[in-house]
Amino acid sequence: MVLKGFRSGVTFWIVAVMLDGCGSPPNNPYPAAEALKNILYTSFEERPKHLDPARAYSANELEIIAQVYEPPLQYAYLQRPYQLEPLAALQLPTVTYLDHNGEVLADNALEATIAYSVYDIDLRQDLAYQPHPAFVQTGEAAYRFHDLSAKDLEGIERLQDFDAVASRPVTADDYLYQIKRLAHPEVHSPVAEMMADLIVGLRPLGERLALDFEARRKQGGWLDLRPYPLEGVEVLNEHHFKIKIKGKYPQFRFWLAMPFFAPMPFEADAFYAQPRLKAKNITLDWYPVGSGPFQLTENNPNRRMVLERNPHYHEELYPSAGEPSDQALGLLKDRGQRLPLMDQVIFVLEKETIPYWSKFLQGYYDASGLASDNFDQAIQFSGVGQAELTEDLLLKGIHLDTAVTASILYLGFNMQDPVVGGLDPGPTRLRQAISLAIDEEEFIAIFMNGRGVPAQGMLPPGIFGYLEGEAGMNPLVYDWVMGSPKRKPLLEAERLLKEAGYPHGIDPKTQQPLVLYLDTTMSGADDKPLLNWYRKQLAKIGLQLVLRTTDYNQFQQKMANGNAQLFRWGWNADYPDPENFFFLLYGENAKASKGGENAANYRNPEFDRWFLAMRSMDDDEKRLEIIQKMQAIVRHDAPWVFGVHPKSFSLRHAWYQNYKPNLMANNGLKYLRIDAALRAERRAEWNRPIYWPLALGLVLFIALLWPAFWAYRLRMRSPAR
Repeated sequence: MVLKGFRSGVTFWIVAVMLDGCGSPPNNPYPAAEALKNILYTSFEERPKHLDPARAYSANELEIIAQVYEPPLQYAYLQRPYQLEPLAALQLPTVTYLDHNGEVLADNALEATIAYSVYDIDLRQDLAYQPHPAFVQTGEAAYRFHDLSAKDLEGIERLQDFDAVASRPVTADDYLYQIKRLAHPEVHSPVAEMMADLIVGLRPLGERLALDFEARRKQGGWLDLRPYPLEGVEVLNEHHFKIKIKGKYPQFRFWLAMPFFAPMPFEADAFYAQPRLKAKNITLDWYPVGSGPFQLTENNPNRRMVLERNPHYHEELYPSAGEPSDQALGLLKDRGQRLPLMDQVIFVLEKETIPYWSKFLQGYYDASGLASDNFDQAIQFSGVGQAELTEDLLLKGIHLDTAVTASILYLGFNMQDPVVGGLDPGPTRLRQAISLAIDEEEFIAIFMNGRGVPAQGMLPPGIFGYLEGEAGMNPLVYDWVMGSPKRKPLLEAERLLKEAGYPHGIDPKTQQPLVLYLDTTMSGADDKPLLNWYRKQLAKIGLQLVLRTTDYNQFQQKMANGNAQLFRWGWNADYPDPENFFFLLYGENAKASKGGENAANYRNPEFDRWFLAMRSMDDDEKRLEIIQKMQAIVRHDAPWVFGVHPKSFSLRHAWYQNYKPNLMANNGLKYLRIDAALRAERRAEWNRPIYWPLALGLVLFIALLWPAFWAYRLRMRSPAR
């Protein structure tokens, strides 16, 4: 028995060493057969709730469906500032203005005379849908899988279980069908109300659909939208349609780059409407069907989601031009290559940041964001405050990409509040003093690991109207010193407080420090440092900040009723236009009185007048001049403490190529390239088995068993007595 155990133990160690020396690294979480394939590996933390293009709006949803669906337009991948270009359309839409009588107006017609804008869209003629069972026909108008019985569905649990698929060309009618779906009562599109106010005839269509859908639901069956007319959309032929909207709204062109306006074949709507399929969770929200570069072939939110190349994708080429620096950065190496450049994108469920980070360093994820847990391991700051990669990451050939996001985080004042609100000199000086006292540079350093830039006004970099340098500085808070903005000394804030009627922060009514209230939902232990920091910022000028903590629903109710005093808020741009930021302070959008996004309930007639003039203008010198006037007004009135434009930090391996941060586009996966050979080489290098522990284990194993083995041998050789 001893000899047998000895032999088997030695065999185990020898086999272990041999296995460690062959094939892919032993810790490789993927099949060895994938090592040299053109696959991007990334992750997701929670499953997308909606993959229906009429419903999806959150970032993790758009990350998937923007690769699957194709609206008429897209953002140019390399160009900055952001600009639109054709995608499914042949060229950018032409826009015609009409008066109330339907007569054509000049392009420079006064906005007050424009009753309608008509967007004329010509489609490419080579668009086709991904393979899908919804398109399989048994006759000219008969579909094999549109009326499935329980018996038909035996053995079918996923979309991939159907034994036949087909495709067909995309037509203008499919775009019309999708626009109608925005008004469908069962869809609950997040943009339904806005589009009903904008697209001619969409609201009456929604009202009619609500009545008919209720009747159809009682009878059972599918509500086919094709027979319902929609006044605001005219299909001229298979590849040409027009959208008619109310008034002049140039920002509508940005909506044409969103999946809300991607095509939807009626066959897919009919297919997914079957109750038996819904019972199996085979729905449009789970299995999208589009004409984009990728198709979702696996959706297992407990494990992974897989995008694969759409075999019917039309010809689209990698861009041949971008910014002047793109050539040197290697972003034009694939100019003219057909897209997509990858065969697969695999999203792996990874809920924790530490395991993800470890796998990224091992080469098993191709790119990574930066969480607080690993920030110090990845980033160091130079003597001038420049973020740089640590030496360990540089040795691995990892790249750091940074970009200021098209968003803003701010501290808002309720302009209806009797203490901090209103446009009288007293409360205005109070808000200005607080704006000066709150050190946003310190906030960025302490709470954002340097990942942000102080906001000088309402517009982030990259949005038309944002100015660099001294011209774009907020002169009420900063001085221009030696080529950069420097926050004014606290003496200036104290002067403003005195003018506001609160010398040294003292309320003359109580002879005590003026008490202000920050309404918030933050109440956890992790939130205390930030909240204490705000207290200290106001205490610097003698003010006392008291927290009023409520749950989320109560907080939202306070904001809706205009009962908050100070609050933290933020905004991410829907599209790269100054209107999408300035509307946050337009008086008619006040949250308390109008239910809009103006959470500060700010109303300044001069600002509102300029806003109405600016919002429908083209990006020219006149618009830029008006924007600077609007910036000056809100800097003076200070309804917000203009806080921070967050900065995104992302890491990528050397084999992850053609990546350029594009904070507007969501369909960027088609441009990326993976050098699979380099990845396999680096994975093998970074995950090379360490043999000496095995060898040491073998030596120790032999040393421990040798006495027993030797005694056994002696006993076997001894003559029997």
